[in-house]
Amino acid sequence: MSLLRRDGPPPGERPPHPGRSMLLRFALAGVLIFTLTAASVSSAVLLEIDDDLTTFVRSSPRLDRQTTDLLADVAPGKAQTILVIGDDRRKADVLDSKGRPRKRPPPTRSDTMILIRLDPSKGATAIMSLPRDLMVDIPGHGRDQLNAAFAIGEDQLALRTIRSLLQIPIHHYVRVTFWGFRGIVDRVGCIYTDIDRKYFNDNKPPAGGGGAYAVIDVKSGYQRLCGQDALDYVRFRHLDNDLVRESRQQQFLSDARAQVAIGSLFSDRKQLLSIFGQSVRTDIDDTKAILSLLKLVAGSAGKPLQPVHLDVTDDPTDPNRVVSTPDAITDARDRFLAVRATASPQAAAKKAKPRRASARTRRRAASKNIPPGLFLNKRPGEDQATRLAVKLRARLPVYYPRLMTTRGEYPGGSRSYTIRDRSGAPHKAYRIVVYQGTNGQYYGVQGTTWRNPPILDDPSETVRMAGRKYELFYNGRQLRLVAWRTPKGAYWVSNTLLRTLNNRQMLALARSLTRAGA
Repeated sequence: MSLLRRDGPPPGERPPHPGRSMLLRFALAGVLIFTLTAASVSSAVLLEIDDDLTTFVRSSPRLDRQTTDLLADVAPGKAQTILVIGDDRRKADVLDSKGRPRKRPPPTRSDTMILIRLDPSKGATAIMSLPRDLMVDIPGHGRDQLNAAFAIGEDQLALRTIRSLLQIPIHHYVRVTFWGFRGIVDRVGCIYTDIDRKYFNDNKPPAGGGGAYAVIDVKSGYQRLCGQDALDYVRFRHLDNDLVRESRQQQFLSDARAQVAIGSLFSDRKQLLSIFGQSVRTDIDDTKAILSLLKLVAGSAGKPLQPVHLDVTDDPTDPNRVVSTPDAITDARDRFLAVRATASPQAAAKKAKPRRASARTRRRAASKNIPPGLFLNKRPGEDQATRLAVKLRARLPVYYPRLMTTRGEYPGGSRSYTIRDRSGAPHKAYRIVVYQGTNGQYYGVQGTTWRNPPILDDPSETVRMAGRKYELFYNGRQLRLVAWRTPKGAYWVSNTLLRTLNNRQMLALARSLTRAGA
């Protein structure tokens, strides 16, 4: 079975609005970013913001009674399921000239429907994205694509359809807009994130053409993304697939959680709550309900986000639609309700440390063997590095990989540039982009004179190999980053968004890094 879907809208439909794809992460980065970024939030702090929550209640439009009647009651502190749906209307459609919610905004469309499970008894927060093209039974309207439920009956029909599809109670409903995402990212001071390649589209061939996909111009390399660029990055859908987009969004959210301090959120809570209130429609519309949910979120703050995928295949009667079996739907529902955390980076590191034989194997591999899937391809990498070294004018030594994946290539997008830290100090940097050989998968080599960027905080493990001290960063049991530092800078090898490089390959690529001109 395949989880991948075609790029582009079905024939006869207008292209999807560019703001939808990012809603999986905005579900937390917008709806829950106020507290989820912190490792813990005490009840005293939550109670202290009670008065400020009236700002949110006053500015947030209410749901109709027919929709709220479909939501299940739940005792405070118990597990809760939240349905988050995207709203593609513009800000001017939702708010009047004085910033007040309009009573009758124009019709809207949505392609993104997300379920979030907050359960204090579990080791993770479950997130399940429902495919927009999934064929389902829509109550009172027959069989159609899932996104048709929202187009026909908005909040109420979408909620009824999803509740019927999964046979689970839904306790809260949140309808969000993408302009709220921009405002929140800007308000928290933007986010540093590792961009795997150049993202560009102007709707003109060869970078564009066909459907009217969103215009984007985000370059490769570790950088600070603010509102519009951040939205462009997480919503990108051209020449990509759902799994890649989901991984990209999860990476951005993880970076946000690591970088945004609870102190800054608390001190700026009035503005954040105002932005949030204007950009959502929800049943959570009184301070008691908000505080109850925030306490539950606080208890889940230190737990990893665990995506739950619904297994789908192409519809044999229409390749632009997907179908799922009753067994697959039941399996996804059960995994969603009983989510288990995969091994955290710290747990993976603890399990790896006592395995001394494995470390010796790594050292032998460094000197004798090239892992399967890689081959020696020094000259193209050296050419990339030489060009970058000339531009950097010896201000930052450039290291390049002598190894490459067997189907890899240098697709363009490598560059030298300047990055500024939070204090505004400039640092030289470069990025070498390598295409791994499969759809949407790029790994890379990053170097910068900024020796302590946020991405290198809290390594899972450190190992010494071939004269270098490497810092290893895991995602579960997979390496997502291998880094080392020199007196002049910091360097790292980034895995692809789907972690398609195994641990042996990541370590081998890091060991193969060679200084240009050496």
